[in-house]
Parts: sequence; C-alpha cells; structure tokens
Amino acid sequence: MFFLLPCLQVRTTKTMGNGVFTSEAIRAKTIIEVSPVVVMNGREREYLDQTLMHDYIFEWGDTESQCCLALGYVSIYNHSYNANCEYEMEYGDALIRIKAIRHIAKGEELFINYNGTSNNRKPLWFDAH
Repeated sequence: MFFLLPCLQVRTTKTMGNGVFTSEAIRAKTIIEVSPVVVMNGREREYLDQTLMHDYIFEWGDTESQCCLALGYVSIYNHSYNANCEYEMEYGDALIRIKAIRHIAKGEELFINYNGTSNNRKPLWFDAH
C-alpha cells in the first residue's frame, strides 16, 4: 500500500538541502504518508554505508541487522529533536508510516526525529561532525 497526502511538496530548504513541506494545515494524528520500503541485509548495508545513500536509509528489523530505503518522500524528511511528525515501521508489511504528532500549519516543513521517537535526544551520526 502507498499513500501520500496531496498537499505535500518537496522544496529546497535554506540549510538542510531538500525537505518536505505542506501546502495545507494538517491536524494532529493525521496519517501523512504510507511508504513501501526496500529491505537490504547487513552485507548490502556495508556497501551503502560507503555511499551517499547512508544518509537516506533506516535501520530495519528488531535486531537492526538489516536496513531499508523508503520509497515515496520518507527519506527526504529532515531531522529535528522537536519533530512535528513521527514514523512507525511495519516490518511484516515492509512499510513506514508518517504521522503528525501535533497540528502542522500551512507552509510548515515536516520533521521526524531520526532516533525514532519524538523525545529521544540521542546524538546522531551527523552531530558528531
């Protein structure tokens, strides 16, 4: 299954490259996107980690021995520790769901916390540089 709100737009940001924005207000708890994923094993992850694709993949599975590339816009959402969206992984169905965790105003950029939960402030790989 694939679902994408028609009000979503990919636009260039001032500091983070591309980002996902909304052309309409979005209510809290709204499902924004449901995206299928391409799952890859640990060996394939080693190759991806040597490329720019490293910045666009998600750890996948309960043991995190796999990774995935989400189709749709999922890999374009930028990170914020104060995210307005969260992502949920459905391992059995091989998809990622993006959901609004608060009201999002028209024109606002949509953010996810790359750590998986909105309150997780663990430093990320790019914070170390």
